[in-house]
Amino acid sequence: MAIIDLQTIRYINLLDGVSKVKTRKCFTYNNVIFFAVEKNLVSKAIGPNAMNVRRISEQLGKRIKVIAESESTNEAERFISDIIEPVQFKEINIEDKTIIINAGSQSKAALIGRNRRREAELKQIIMDNFGMELKII
Repeated sequence: MAIIDLQTIRYINLLDGVSKVKTRKCFTYNNVIFFAVEKNLVSKAIGPNAMNVRRISEQLGKRIKVIAESESTNEAERFISDIIEPVQFKEINIEDKTIIINAGSQSKAALIGRNRRREAELKQIIMDNFGMELKII
């Protein structure tokens, strides 16, 4: 289970105040704040013409993305793809409490990032959401 700090609580409350959508999943990846909400509430959270996302983005001075939360490991591929977009990967395999992303050479470099920062962020997101380890090949 993820530890929610005061800053994350502020982000979650801001989403609730602007869009009236509640979530418990908020995280940062590659300097973008992600809100993972229930599938049927994604469009409500984004708002008409992305008005809610723009309003939150302006208030925080950061990029914002709203994605559908993953309800099981069966949806891990979609969830990870939404996070790392526009980076593409070849496939995802789940073996013994490990999610293995087969990325290819260009995508692997983009997923790892400078000083392995993006890799560490993605590892934490996967651990918090699925309770699994991450391996990028």
